[in-house]
Amino acid sequence: MFTRRTSALLAASAVVLISAGPAVAGIYTPGSSGAGDPYFPQAGNGGYDVSHYSLTLGYEPASKQLTGRAVITATATQNLSRFDLDLRGFTISKVQVNGSPAAYERAGDQELVITPSSGLRVGRSFTVSIAYAGVPRVVTDPDGSIEGWVPTADGAFVVGEPQGSPGWYPVNDTPQDKATFDFHVTVPEGLTVMANGVLVSHRSSGGRTTWVWRESDPMAPYLATATLGRFDLTVSKVGTIPSYVAIDPTLPSGNVFRKLPQIVQFYESIYGPYPFNAVGSVADNAPAVGYSLETQTKPVYDRMPDETTVAHELSHMWLGDSVTLRRWPDIWLHEGFATWSEWIWSEHNGQKSAQGYFDTLYNTPASKTSFWAPPPGNPGDAAHLFDGTVYDRGAMTVQALRNKVGDDTFFHIMRAWVTQNRYGNVTTSQFIALAEKISGMNLDHFFDVWLYQPQKPTSW
Repeated sequence: MFTRRTSALLAASAVVLISAGPAVAGIYTPGSSGAGDPYFPQAGNGGYDVSHYSLTLGYEPASKQLTGRAVITATATQNLSRFDLDLRGFTISKVQVNGSPAAYERAGDQELVITPSSGLRVGRSFTVSIAYAGVPRVVTDPDGSIEGWVPTADGAFVVGEPQGSPGWYPVNDTPQDKATFDFHVTVPEGLTVMANGVLVSHRSSGGRTTWVWRESDPMAPYLATATLGRFDLTVSKVGTIPSYVAIDPTLPSGNVFRKLPQIVQFYESIYGPYPFNAVGSVADNAPAVGYSLETQTKPVYDRMPDETTVAHELSHMWLGDSVTLRRWPDIWLHEGFATWSEWIWSEHNGQKSAQGYFDTLYNTPASKTSFWAPPPGNPGDAAHLFDGTVYDRGAMTVQALRNKVGDDTFFHIMRAWVTQNRYGNVTTSQFIALAEKISGMNLDHFFDVWLYQPQKPTSW
């Protein structure tokens, strides 16, 4: 994300979901109603692992009515008597599990509790189908920002970090449960739908157009989008990768996205091959949102961005989208790394160096800044998840590591981090362990003062 502060980071790690009981033959127990994240304890669910979402949606911008049918393919990780999905609002008309009607009830703000007609055996695949409709609720985060299905003058700006995805589709809303996605979205003719992955087709009939997109690479649920409205869509390629750039025609002229191929190629030289089957950008006119977001394969911008913002969001394809945190307190692994990526892009272009950015921030008196606390490795709570310290001090941590271990070792660490954890979920402790292994140095003190101490580091 770039950034809530400026406008007001297949070898997947195993998915570890909380289960409510042992997988003993003949004993069926409920899956847990949360995945255990300390900031969003009710987000996500236990007892199963989703492999695929097929979302069939229809939207009427005039009435703001969304109709949907979600078909979710999953595997039980315990013997399940019942399980939860996350969904905020909507009227549900039908729920089926493996083609048979299933009982369901709502609990709390986002729990959809589903009881199949018979237990689901551990290790077995199953499908759940949910038909729903209504006006999506915009989700307000603890920091006051909004997300989910956000209406615009001609459509919707659709973003999900960190908890907006249940605002428009039933989901196991934990970044640990990555899956593939299909989107079939029908809108009034003349509107364009921009979703993740590759455009399969778009066909018009009877004054309406159905857009079909497919994301065949693993994706954390919060990175899904179906942003729609009036766009000028340019389809091209970056190397062999399909590229889709959509720009709201009401935005100021000038196309910063012409730099997209060069930015991608530069990051490939640092972090390794581009990780997904498509690349692109969506620039919408959505002033009420106030930020941009790295939705997988197509970052979404609430206005025409500048080059720095594009560089930030594109770096997230490697650092945040392919390599994704396990728990939200580790958000610096996304935003600190992406902010440093802005700096190194500037340095690559012969402009201000990464060290120059570091020095400017470090030499600012602590009494005149707010980016030293809370420390980026421990923001404290969800309200501080996107504080400036996560971005600035997080990026300073990356540059300080570069200075400490030297360029050759540093760039080895960064490339290994991305390539070894491709499509996976990670923690800060894993990054520290990798940095120590490659550098041969004990970096406990270094990371402690930069990530976990609330005051300005003075020695490391």
